[in-house]
Amino acid sequence: MTAAALAIDLGGTQLRAAMVSSAGSILSFAVEPTRALDGPEAIIAQIFSLLEEIVRQNPGQVPVGIGIAAPGPLDPKAGMVIAPPTLRGWHNVPLAKIIGQRFSAPVWLENDANAAALGEWRFGAGRGVDSMVFVTVSTGIGGGVIADGRILHGRRGLAAEIGHMTITHEGERCFCGAIGCFEAVASGTALGRRASARTKPFDGSAMRALSANADVSGRNVVDAARQGDALAKQLLDDEARWLGIGFTNLLHLYSPDMIVMGGGISHGFDLLQAGIASAMRERAMPAYRDVPVVTAQLGHHAGLVGAASLVFQNHIHSEEASHG
Repeated sequence: MTAAALAIDLGGTQLRAAMVSSAGSILSFAVEPTRALDGPEAIIAQIFSLLEEIVRQNPGQVPVGIGIAAPGPLDPKAGMVIAPPTLRGWHNVPLAKIIGQRFSAPVWLENDANAAALGEWRFGAGRGVDSMVFVTVSTGIGGGVIADGRILHGRRGLAAEIGHMTITHEGERCFCGAIGCFEAVASGTALGRRASARTKPFDGSAMRALSANADVSGRNVVDAARQGDALAKQLLDDEARWLGIGFTNLLHLYSPDMIVMGGGISHGFDLLQAGIASAMRERAMPAYRDVPVVTAQLGHHAGLVGAASLVFQNHIHSEEASHG
């Protein structure tokens, strides 16, 4: 029987658990809504329940450890969730220790965006490269950086807060309080906001029709552009330019072998690709222009696979140390 790891992806909306093989495949999976407003004890009880369910689904499979992807800020070395804005009442919760004591197994904790980056690097679009930037473009913009074969953590694990690069001096205020953040102008939320401002409920536009005359989402813009809607195409051209500006900054900062784009807006990558490439050609220094931008391959399982990757990576290191 091949080695396997238990993995948890703790999101503000969904709590997901899986048994993942050492080849990166999902052996079994469970999900339920996160009790995000009910405090740490309620969610930890959910984690216990889901992990026990996964173990029951895999009789005879003894996991070599448990990996957890969780929202930041967190301290991966201490295994502590510090104060995530999406989870009420979480302040310096030693989550890795709590889970490890319950299951008598080694536990590794990682920022969810870093975990997704690790998953794509080991088992997805980034296989075989030494350096990679993973960017998820959805409700917000997040990501992780693999530099010379390692996750870039920085001070207190806070490196690569990609969404909060300042890329303009105008526009909507970001939830962090600043003006001009990459996230505030190029996220799926920002794209939907621009579309909502350019249309009205019941105006007959394709985007409002797709949104059932409610606020337009970034996904609605992509779907309307696929139907040939001229305004949606124009909005996607603007979105591609903002993404290209942000990606150019990432090229100059990290000099990766590739940029991997995930998240809900990557569903429209084929419509955005030419505009992104054009903006990057225009702005990137010549030495950086051959770096490809590709779409993520693992979809919504990237965080789970990445969390399991933490286990395999550390298990291999401990095996080597014990035989050294």
